[in-house]
Amino acid sequence: MEPQEEGKAEKTFKSFGKRVDAFVEELNEAAEKLEKEFEMKYEELKVSAEKLRKEAESKERWKEVELSLKKAGDELRNAFSAAFKKRD
Repeated sequence: MEPQEEGKAEKTFKSFGKRVDAFVEELNEAAEKLEKEFEMKYEELKVSAEKLRKEAESKERWKEVELSLKKAGDELRNAFSAAFKKRD
């Protein structure tokens, strides 16, 4: 009776081992898919960050241009005011 029970235990462990192997294989496949997805998302985020950085630089530059033009306009107005001011 002992050899028969040993055979059952071996079959059970063998079956369990196969299921564990299949599970590990599925985990590895899932990990690979997730890694690819994360890499894609990371690249998308890098591109978005670069785009935002460029937009921010561009906005900063335009703010500087706007400020300079405003100063130039104020100076031009002051110059015209001084040139055409009524003399008392």
